[in-house]
Amino acid sequence: MQILLLGPTAVGKTDLSIELAQALDGEIISTDSRQCYEYMNIGTATPTEKEQSGISHYNLSIIDPATKDSVVNFYERAMEWKKEIRSSDKNVLYVGGSTLHVQCVIQPLDDVPEANEDNIAKLEKQIESKGIEKLYQKLQEVDPDYAQKMDGMNTQRIVRALDVWMQTGRPFSSFHSDNNTISVPENMVVFGLHRDRQKLYDRINRRVDQMFEEGFLDEVRTILDMGYTLESPGLNTVGYKEAIAYLNDEISREQMIKDMKTQTRRYAKRQLSWFRRWDFINWIDLDQTKQSEARNFIQSQLAAKANKD
Repeated sequence: MQILLLGPTAVGKTDLSIELAQALDGEIISTDSRQCYEYMNIGTATPTEKEQSGISHYNLSIIDPATKDSVVNFYERAMEWKKEIRSSDKNVLYVGGSTLHVQCVIQPLDDVPEANEDNIAKLEKQIESKGIEKLYQKLQEVDPDYAQKMDGMNTQRIVRALDVWMQTGRPFSSFHSDNNTISVPENMVVFGLHRDRQKLYDRINRRVDQMFEEGFLDEVRTILDMGYTLESPGLNTVGYKEAIAYLNDEISREQMIKDMKTQTRRYAKRQLSWFRRWDFINWIDLDQTKQSEARNFIQSQLAAKANKD
């Protein structure tokens, strides 16, 4: 059985997923586009070894921050991990909220052209001379749908999307199956977690504060001391961008924290907007449902499906 547990950032996926994996004899594949990067643990809320509670996790801290990752690369990794997990007669539990990563484990991406190195070089030269904002504006013109779904101005994704457009004349988003007509595999059940919007935003604000209490700035300093920069694909994301700006004396500490909270809340809103289009999600309100009740509900739904099949 394949179980997908999705939801916006900070909604409470990690704790519930551990309980589920223990109860269902499952192993977890993270569908988070940033937890895959090494050294970036606090800023991406990567589950600690203690939090993992002995459950095998995949796609955590395996890629150098200077390396470009992609949804296609993730999908290939995930399918290999799925085979490995199923060969041990265990259940596969996908957990995360990165929209395209989540979508590709439900319905594989259409064939996307390989990266064209000449295009990549040209685009990177334009970034050096004109800045990423110009390329982002171009992406908004040729592929507004994909631009809206991104986590801010993500350099890696902007370059990749424009590269595909330059090769094919088609928007990058057109290579993804229609978001509204996506169908779930027979052996998969999808559960979504949500909360009252203001309560979710309060949780996001508290998580950002907790990140600093856990030493987020020290984590960023260590990564920068290792030679990585904001140009490193892994670091070009919410939280790290603001922290680096602060450490470079470009913004105040107060502004850094404010920006992190604002951008994370906006990201959560985009996640929910994406997921709300899917009518196959079994939604669970964590404001009204205890974690143990949510686990029991999921188990009952899985049992009902197994009996039906």
